[in-house]
Amino acid sequence: MKCIVVTPEKTVLEKEATFVVVPLYDGEYGIALDHTPVVGRLGAGELRIESKDGNETWFVQGGFVEVLNNVVTLLTQRAVEINRLKVADAEKALEAAMAKPVQTDELFLARSAAVDAARNELRSAKKVAH
Repeated sequence: MKCIVVTPEKTVLEKEATFVVVPLYDGEYGIALDHTPVVGRLGAGELRIESKDGNETWFVQGGFVEVLNNVVTLLTQRAVEINRLKVADAEKALEAAMAKPVQTDELFLARSAAVDAARNELRSAKKVAH
């Protein structure tokens, strides 16, 4: 099956895969060959791609995934190879997210989403820092 990752700027990845794990907003979701069609909302977390060439891990943040005819397509706001994440950058992102205002319900929800994304990024960055 094919795995394609698209951000607003460009297609960042197009690769043959044997198994894909995507971070949905409510947990991880595994996709194998001949999976039934599905559309899901992405959260912030690790996209894991298994292939004959080896495994890859990416950090993705928000968007949607579609599985159709052995093609897994992710439309996401952000996609970064996990080995390019930096702990210091993730810590700054968490600090900035925590500083967001929360005067309304909408602002509170936006801050919560930003904090969750930054925490997930920090967790992923710490994995590759060791």
